[in-house]
Formats: sequence, structure tokens, C-alpha cells
Amino acid sequence: MAHKDATVAELQKNFEDSAAVVLTEYRGLTVAELKELRDSIRQDAEYAVVKNTLTKIAANKAGISELDADLNGPSAIAFVHGDPVAVAKGLRAFAKAHPLLVIKGGYFDGAALSPEEVNKLADLESREVLLSKVAGMMKASMSKAAAVFQALPSKTVRTVEALREKQDTAA
Repeated sequence: MAHKDATVAELQKNFEDSAAVVLTEYRGLTVAELKELRDSIRQDAEYAVVKNTLTKIAANKAGISELDADLNGPSAIAFVHGDPVAVAKGLRAFAKAHPLLVIKGGYFDGAALSPEEVNKLADLESREVLLSKVAGMMKASMSKAAAVFQALPSKTVRTVEALREKQDTAA
């Protein structure tokens, strides 16, 4: 009983500390394939095979009851501590190569996700790509502003020079 309580407490902490969770069914995958999957998403998530009953208890204690209906059959959860988009991409890519991995759903930003919504999440660009695009746009804007500010003094100098020449020719 104490072991079950410790497992529930650990799962509850994982639910509470995760940016998102993705629930999968791994029926038919080998231990080597599961290791390959874990390694592929390790940077952003912890992938754990879970007992459905204990997971339901832990999820409910963490305030997540939306996964209850999907907790049947052999289940494993990706507890996302990094970029949810990267994890969704990794799981989808692995599922394409290994059709026995089935994405059952997930939980992100206070809402349950259907398998289709997890795939839509995988279609988004990663955080790093979005940040680099924003940085590129900001750099372009700053370059334009710098060009404008640099042009103002030189334009002023040319205008003053033209006025001086005009005065010299008039005199």
C-alpha cells in the first residue's frame, strides 16, 4: 500500500510540474523501441509507462479528470517539462515510423487535447523557430530605424550645403 501511495504522489507531482502531458498506448512496442522513443523526446519530456488506476487517482488529485476516459489498455505518458510542440512532433514522428504507438490524447494549458489536437500542436513551429523569427523581425525593424536615423543628419547636411550654395550664387 505504501508503494502505491508513493507512486500516486510521484505521478501527481509529475502532472503538477508538467507544461503538458500526452497520453499514448504502446501495445506491441518492444523494450528497445520504447527506449528509442524515450531517447528521442528526453530533452523536453519524461516518458513513463503507467498503471491506469494509479494514474487516474494522481491526475484527479492534480485537478485533471479529462484523461480518465482514455486511461485504458497499456498506457504511457509523456510528462512535458520543455517545449510541448517538440514533444508532440517527436511522438508523431515516432508513431509514423512505429504505427503501434497510438496517441490517445493529452492535456495542455488547462484543457484536454484530442489526438487530432495533439497532431495540430505538432504542426506548430517550435519555440526556438518562433523566437528566431521574432528576433529576425526585430532586427529588420531596428535596421530600418537605424537607416532612417542615419539618413536624417546626412540629408540635413545636404540641405544646409544646398542653401549655402544658393546664398553664395545669389550674392
